[in-house]
Amino acid sequence: MRLSSKLVTFIAAAAILLVPPALADDAGAALDGLVRQKMGEAGIVGLGAAIIVDKQVVWSKGYGFADKARQIPFTPDTIMNIGSISKTFTGAAVMRAVQEGKLSLDENINTYLPFPVVNPRFPREAITLRQLATHTSGITDRWEVYEGVYDYSGDAPLALGDFLRDYFAPDGKHYDRANYLNVKPGTHREYSNIGAALAGYIVELATGEKLSQYTRRHFFTPLNMRRTGWSLADVPLDQHAKLYVSQGGISIPIPLYGIATYPDGGVRTSVSDLSAFFIALLNGGAYRGVRILTPAAAAEMQRFQFTAANRPANVSLQKKNSGIFWQSMFDVTKVGHGGSDPGIKTEMLADLSGEVGVILFTNTSLCEQDTPKYAAIFDALWRQALALQRAGRAAANQ
Repeated sequence: MRLSSKLVTFIAAAAILLVPPALADDAGAALDGLVRQKMGEAGIVGLGAAIIVDKQVVWSKGYGFADKARQIPFTPDTIMNIGSISKTFTGAAVMRAVQEGKLSLDENINTYLPFPVVNPRFPREAITLRQLATHTSGITDRWEVYEGVYDYSGDAPLALGDFLRDYFAPDGKHYDRANYLNVKPGTHREYSNIGAALAGYIVELATGEKLSQYTRRHFFTPLNMRRTGWSLADVPLDQHAKLYVSQGGISIPIPLYGIATYPDGGVRTSVSDLSAFFIALLNGGAYRGVRILTPAAAAEMQRFQFTAANRPANVSLQKKNSGIFWQSMFDVTKVGHGGSDPGIKTEMLADLSGEVGVILFTNTSLCEQDTPKYAAIFDALWRQALALQRAGRAAANQ
């Protein structure tokens, strides 16, 4: 996570007025005690989590506050932006358009675009949706431009297509050779938010619908995700968490914000809503009788795309692999996605079998020294998930 200069100034001024938060009382249970302890140590204001075992939510709970000043509890139904977990919705939308015959993963993306996207160092090499979705397109995020997509006054007024044209078209005001790496497309992996935004825009052009409308029609509404949307205007704000930045255990509130490149990180949802979507993906595209993707499309989204024959030069298959906006983590032992943005930190991860999963939201972003405390919470949730899985299987065998 990188903070804009405006936000850094805001935080510095606000910190003078705040004191470190008190540690919450231990509720008695070991998990509750650990979560509350680490939240207090790190200055995490609110937290929500769910444990998924065998395609079912077996536990969910909220801790702390969605709004500290008003003492509103954080619950599994609290809404907040989820950062880059949003890319899994963009990935699912790509695969939905592919199954409808409107997109191909391996077509030159210029087939779909009204402006050219061409690496000037490799002008004859096509860039594909598969490369965008596996972060191997050679497109890079130039921070001095990318930080401008955040709008701390609310939903971003800058249109997605306008930003992308300015970034990629040779006559665009943000065009530069430095928007591309000096690598042939498909040969090098570098995470690119702008590449993900471009994939979402291609879905819009191919389907004739805004990504917000397309995903609502095919995912949110069928899965009864009533607390999910891509903008502040799309969700009930009275259920939206306040956001905070923790500096040495001191929690500083920051404004809610929008992102012009919303396909890379704009989804706002709750732990409960996201659980339904996650289970659908892990369950071959279906949840509670509702199918959002064909089994083939869901499988392709989650299939590891890198092999010994085609892996990018800078990727070790023991350390990293990728589906269609579907990441491996922890040395390829877990899959899904995480998110990190000002005021938020999120995880949506499962084991490789899809039998155990954990979703974790916090409405507080942390300094580097406090991230191990967040990691300790995730690890405790994961251990609890494995224990619940063992207990369930033991009971089934009796």
